[in-house]
Amino acid sequence: MKMYFQGKNMLISIIIPIFNEENNIDLYHKIITDSLSNADFLFEVILVNDGSTDSSQQKLNHLATQDNRFKIIEFRRNFGQTAAIMAGFDFASGEIVVPMDGDLQNDPNDIPLLVDQIKKGYDVCSGWRKDRKDQVLNRKIPSWIANKLISTLSGVKLNDYGCTLKAYKKEIIKGIRLYGEMHRFLPIHASWQGAKIIEIPVTHHPRIHGKSKYGIERTFKVILDLMVVLFFSTVSNKPIYIFGGFGFINIMLSFLSFFMMIYYKFWGGKTFIQTPLPQLVVLFFLMGFISILMGFLAEILMRTYYESQNKPIYIVKTLYNMDKQ
Repeated sequence: MKMYFQGKNMLISIIIPIFNEENNIDLYHKIITDSLSNADFLFEVILVNDGSTDSSQQKLNHLATQDNRFKIIEFRRNFGQTAAIMAGFDFASGEIVVPMDGDLQNDPNDIPLLVDQIKKGYDVCSGWRKDRKDQVLNRKIPSWIANKLISTLSGVKLNDYGCTLKAYKKEIIKGIRLYGEMHRFLPIHASWQGAKIIEIPVTHHPRIHGKSKYGIERTFKVILDLMVVLFFSTVSNKPIYIFGGFGFINIMLSFLSFFMMIYYKFWGGKTFIQTPLPQLVVLFFLMGFISILMGFLAEILMRTYYESQNKPIYIVKTLYNMDKQ
């Protein structure tokens, strides 16, 4: 198999969101540097302080003075894990980016395994916490349900969307903007761009210090975010098909109601005035007409957005014997 990104000078960007992890920060340097001491690549670690209220920032500053491979981004307030990961992507210098959790439950020893899959030609390598060290009722079961639901609805078959430890080619995530709790859906966004995705088992450790920031209520947030992702994946590029299709169905129902009025007029035995058919004819027709107009407006807005943002309508993977314009 062809190998990509070969050479000791290849740079990997490791991104770690931090929120009130003061007891774990002192361990980052030793664990990461020990784990990657024999790796066949260079690395930088981008630690994103997501509005911590403890002494995390002071410890991060000290860590940065000890090793310039450890870089710090400090938020003015808490914006959430997705925003922290996005900030890490924006400031990453590496050819491959690897986000991981800040609670030390992910194992840095797995990073070379993920990177090896990217070298083999995959665009995304997703970690699977096959032997997950979390509570069953409030973490494992809700996570299993959410993963099955996401895999079924998105068509991207992964066992563990919630595992932060993943490796991405930088070119795949370039330009992706996520909100809410949507960082777990990055493989779905990547698949829309034609990315090759693989999932491998990774080690999962019990939490050493502190408490988990997540509870069972997060499952409902994930489901709502999934609905948003699927809605935009369906509507954003072809709104006229959605609104127009709905409008066409309503206009057909309007005509059906009209023909039923004709039937009652001549063969039904009772006047159609005694039925709700006249109202249904008008209602279905207006709903259909307005839906088609909304489809046209959405189509205009979509095209205006793409043109104003210089956003391409296609994505090129490789060019052969062709000069870039």
